[in-house]
Amino acid sequence: MPTISKKAGEMPASPIRKLVPFAEAAKKRGVKIYHLNIGQPDIETPATFLNAVKTADFKVLEYSHSAGNESYRKKLCKYYQSYNINIDFTDVIITCGGSEAIQIAMMTCFNPGDEIIIPEPFYANYNGFSKSADVIVKPVRSTIENGFALPPISEFEKLITPKTKGIMICNPGNPTGYLYTKAELEALKELVKKHDLFLLSDEVYREFCYDGKEYVSVMHLSGVENNVILLDSISKRYSACGARIGAIISKNKEIMNAALRFAQARLSPPSYGQIGAEAALDTPKEYFEGVKTEYIARRDYVIEALNKIPGVFCPKPSGAFYCIARLPIDNADKFCQWLLEEFNYNNKTIMLAPATGFYSTPGAGINEVRLAYVLNIEDLKNSMLCLQEALKVYPGKTN
Repeated sequence: MPTISKKAGEMPASPIRKLVPFAEAAKKRGVKIYHLNIGQPDIETPATFLNAVKTADFKVLEYSHSAGNESYRKKLCKYYQSYNINIDFTDVIITCGGSEAIQIAMMTCFNPGDEIIIPEPFYANYNGFSKSADVIVKPVRSTIENGFALPPISEFEKLITPKTKGIMICNPGNPTGYLYTKAELEALKELVKKHDLFLLSDEVYREFCYDGKEYVSVMHLSGVENNVILLDSISKRYSACGARIGAIISKNKEIMNAALRFAQARLSPPSYGQIGAEAALDTPKEYFEGVKTEYIARRDYVIEALNKIPGVFCPKPSGAFYCIARLPIDNADKFCQWLLEEFNYNNKTIMLAPATGFYSTPGAGINEVRLAYVLNIEDLKNSMLCLQEALKVYPGKTN
């Protein structure tokens, strides 16, 4: 029997999705599950998006331009201008979700064996994307004690070798919800200039910044225009995860010309997704104000509830809709599986993502979980009650 590739064997499972079989089994037993494991909002997709898809009128569903529809890219530039990001439509390539944007960026910028430094914990699929591109992730550790702020630049410096080719961040962050400050980004800029590195920034949660804190993009940094690559997606902005529309953006023409060749190889991004996304740019600001207000209420409730549970600590995030909590448990992977296999409270349980999958360092995050506060307040109240009761009886409780 032929054997699969070494790369396939090393491809990591998603910590967000690997527990799905246990959740499906629990549901078959009649247990209700509150899904805090995945960033799938229950917020309604804007009518602007849905109506455009419903009313699209054509006889043939053709390929679009490999870089995406020109009308969408031009209109998208106006959206970025509202965030003081000034680009031309030729600086934009539309991708099949933010995932493809990251994959194309890595394949464009890095050779096999090159190294990329990423503050951990980080979005779990960065591990998979880097494996696909034969790029080596060098994690630099942020800590829960200071809310997962950017690690000291000296810690980045320690990791730089002749193979280091870039740095990647997520801002606001998944899985931590941390929002980088202007000073932190300026410090990264100086490091990038000093060592002539690429700076990739995943900024899909820019709409969700809280407490009056400022969103600063890598596109705002002066003097590193040819080093910077912005990665984006409409999935969270419009609660349109299934549309699979993202973007890779850079003013570096060499990067964009090469990225386009990768885009040509996969032919084109989804047509219906682009139609909806272009129309969604006309979504009234009241939609986002309402969504943001809702997420703030959810965040405030969850963080307060978590920190009231004995032995639990969770810093308050300033962006996105995730948080990482430290629990009084022996092993997050075991605990998250136990919640689905063996525990229920009034025939209800919760599904969490073990934080181990968001670290590249073996053994890191062993007593941490990621929660996505994407459910309504009533469901979140039931979820926190389930967690509180679960920690009372979990066999591997540590205090």
